[in-house]
Order: sequence, then C-alpha cells, then structure tokens
Amino acid sequence: MSEAKPREQDLYAPVKALLEAQGYEVKGEVGAADLVACRGGDAPVVVELKLAFSLALIHQGIARQALTDAVYLAVPRGSGRRWISAMKNHKVLCRRLGLGLIYVRLSDGHTQIALDPAPYTPRKSAPRTSRLLREFARREGDPQPGGADRSSTLMTAYRQDAMKLAAHLAAEGPCKGATVAAATGVARATRMMADDHYGWFERVEKGIYGLTENGAKALGMLGADAP
Repeated sequence: MSEAKPREQDLYAPVKALLEAQGYEVKGEVGAADLVACRGGDAPVVVELKLAFSLALIHQGIARQALTDAVYLAVPRGSGRRWISAMKNHKVLCRRLGLGLIYVRLSDGHTQIALDPAPYTPRKSAPRTSRLLREFARREGDPQPGGADRSSTLMTAYRQDAMKLAAHLAAEGPCKGATVAAATGVARATRMMADDHYGWFERVEKGIYGLTENGAKALGMLGADAP
C-alpha cells in the first residue's frame, strides 16, 4: 500500500498543539484564515498552512496582516543543504515582510517557531553605500544599460580605466607606470597593470609595462583604439 500524500490539514494539529501549550484557544478555518488563536486581550494570531513555501503563501500572509500583526506561515520541515539554504532566504523574506515562520516535521508533528513576526527596519551598510557612490562617481557616462546579463562582462569604472591604460600602451608601446598614469589620468595605473586583473598587461622590465595579446584583442572587441 502506497503511503498517503501529505495534506495541509496535517499541519493543523501540530500547530494547534503548539499554540494551545502557550495558553491560546485555537480554531480552524475562521473567515479566510486557516487557523486563528486567541488568548485573553492579546492580538489574535493567524497562521496560514501550506505544504510548500511559495509566493501564494506570502500573498496570503500579507493579506492576513490586515487582521492582525501576529501572522505566521507554517510549512513542513525539510532536510538537506538545499532546503536549509532555501529556508535561510525564506526567513530573510519573512523578516522583511513582518511575517512569522513555523516549521512542522510531518513524521512526528514536532514544531519549531523559526521566526516571530515583528516590524522590520532595514539596516543600511555605510561601506556598501560608499562603494556604490564611488563607482557611480568614477564611471564615465552611462556605458552599461541596466538589466544586463550579469554573467557577461560589465562595463565598470575599473574596466573603463583599464581600457584607457591599454589604449595608451597600444599607441605608445611599453611605458613606465608613472608615464601611463600622467597620460591617462588614471592615478592607480601602476597598481592596475601590476595586478593585471584582465590579463591585458605584462611587465617588460622593472617599472615598465606593455600590452599583451589579450589586451590588444580586448581593445579590438571594445573598439577602444585611442587613449
């Protein structure tokens, strides 16, 4: 005999027991909600039950926030790295939306409150904002249309500077780093050529850099044949 497929109703009894243990009176299918729990003068708790975390479940949770701030989403607990990784992302999403999250292990009904609902105020990262603004300020013009495939080469400010260095070397031949910096206006020219992030530059002798075959090809593909 094949094992019965899980149903959303299989989540109900474990979640009800969890809330009753905290002193709530629990009832199912009240109005549009899968589960409603009340305790004294506290705000009602609403739980939406689903067999998988989905956009539809998120929509339901957001809709129930019109009734109460105490809204939880309950889903079966999985296992393995893939599930753990997915649930980390789901917790981040729930936290941002002010939704709680409950896991139910269907094999034995064990429940775990992974996240309680709470107002969310995003924390800004000053270093990341600073990097964003520096990149914006350093980038010349608007060379990269928004929405580009990130797997392709993006035209960053760093790449623009590297193109200037490569174009100068293509026109003048091997040069000292200081000479390239003065001619192109790229103050970090020597460091960039030494780091050789793109494989475009080679050290010909101490302090002097030239253009590699890859660098010349890149200039041809990018159409940058002048400093």
